Amino acid sequence: YSSFDHVLDGLHSYFYTVAVSYDGFDPNEKTEFYSMEDECEKIEQEIRTKYGGRIKAAYGCSLGGSFVSLLIQRKRIHIDHGIIGSSDMDEAGQFMAKIQSSVVVPIMYKMVHTGKFMQKKINEADKSKKEMIDGFLNMFGIEQGGNPWITKQSVYNQFYSDLVTKVQHGIDVPGTTIHVFYATKMGKNTKRDIVLISKIRTFGDTTCSMKNCFAVIVQSGWKK
Repeated sequence: YSSFDHVLDGLHSYFYTVAVSYDGFDPNEKTEFYSMEDECEKIEQEIRTKYGGRIKAAYGCSLGGSFVSLLIQRKRIHIDHGIIGSSDMDEAGQFMAKIQSSVVVPIMYKMVHTGKFMQKKINEADKSKKEMIDGFLNMFGIEQGGNPWITKQSVYNQFYSDLVTKVQHGIDVPGTTIHVFYATKMGKNTKRDIVLISKIRTFGDTTCSMKNCFAVIVQSGWKK
């Protein structure tokens, strides 16, 4: 919720909007993140119970984009529009995922738990970069003081599970359109990678209105 609370009021003016809070990352709940599949099942159950198993759109940034992809490919609910923002879609086998997790998780845990990660570099950054860094930290709820309720096990389970839970190749869900947004500075191959990973027919290509950003619109189940 903390990632989107600053935009929810604006969205409510046009849409009925619900924000998803993952287990282990909500300060109002004493829970622990277990796996991507476990979270998907809970989201699907909520959508089936309260919204008849169908929603107009789902947006996910970073890890959230992986969830949007998984929810679409599992076909247990229907999403008309999946909107994915800056998701790396990295994949790894169990062995490599354990190695990567052992290296990255201590850094991630320090960042989210204490809020002091890279504080020296942030203080030394010029104004333009500092505003960008502050925006990034705030988007993920990493503010001064950090998020002490998040356990190291939750961070590990989230990172490891994201690597070993693969996005299906050849997603084909009639009536579902996927919109993929990336910052151009993330790399020249990002657009190519997301299309190759998802293996969804490219339907259109546009430039989004945000600065330094491009959008790819792909649609599964599309027929000429």
